[in-house]
Amino acid sequence: MTSTDRTSTPRSRRERPAKPALSRDGIVAAAVHILRTEGLGKVTMRRLAGALDTGPASLYVYVRNTDELHAAVLDALLAEVDLAPARDTSADWRERLTALLTSYLDMLFRHPSLARSALTVRPAGEHYLDLVEALLSLLLAGGVPDARAAWGVDLLLMYATATAAEHAGSEEDHMDPTAAALATASPARHPELARLSTTLVAGAPEARLGWGFAALIAGIAAAPEPRVSDDA
Repeated sequence: MTSTDRTSTPRSRRERPAKPALSRDGIVAAAVHILRTEGLGKVTMRRLAGALDTGPASLYVYVRNTDELHAAVLDALLAEVDLAPARDTSADWRERLTALLTSYLDMLFRHPSLARSALTVRPAGEHYLDLVEALLSLLLAGGVPDARAAWGVDLLLMYATATAAEHAGSEEDHMDPTAAALATASPARHPELARLSTTLVAGAPEARLGWGFAALIAGIAAAPEPRVSDDA
C-alpha cells in the first residue's frame, strides 16, 4: 500500500477532534453571533444547533425555548449599555438618567431586529439586573420615593423599548403616512388636530426623545404613591 493510499483512508471517529462541551454561555454567544450576522429571525433552535454541530434536543437542556433564548441574547447585549452615568455624580440626576436610557436605546438601535422582540421577552441575567440597579439608584438619588422609583423603572424601560421598536422599520414607512393624514385632517371634523397638525410631527427625533424622557421622569417624581399592596 502506498503512502497516498494510507493518507486517503477515512479516519475513525475516535481520531476526530472532540467537540467543545455545550454550555449556556457558549449557546448564548453563538446566538449573539447569528443575530449580528443574520438577524434575530435566524436565531432559532435548529439554526443554532447547526452552528454548534449538535442536535436541537441538546440545546433544551440549557435553554427551555426560543423566547428564553431571545431573552438571554438581549441580556448579553445589555452589556453594551453604558452604566457610567449612574456613578458620575457631577451632573444632575435627571441628565444622568436620560444618558443611561439613551445608551440603552442606542443598543437597541444597533440591533433593530431585536428591538421589537425586546417588548415581549423577559431578560433575567446579570446585565439586566445591573441596568435596573442603575436606574433605581438614579431615581432614588433624585429623591423619588421607593415605590415610585420601582414602578418608574418599568415605565422608563417600556418607553425606551417601544421607541426603539417603533423605529425598527425603515424610515419611509415610519412617519410619512401619519404625517400626511394629519396634514390633510378636516378642520370641521378635527379642529384641534388640524390646528396642531404641524406641531404633532415637528421636532428632531432626538429632541422628541429627550422631551419624552424628561416628561416621564418629572411625572414619576410627582406622581401619587402607587398602591403596591394587593389589598383593595
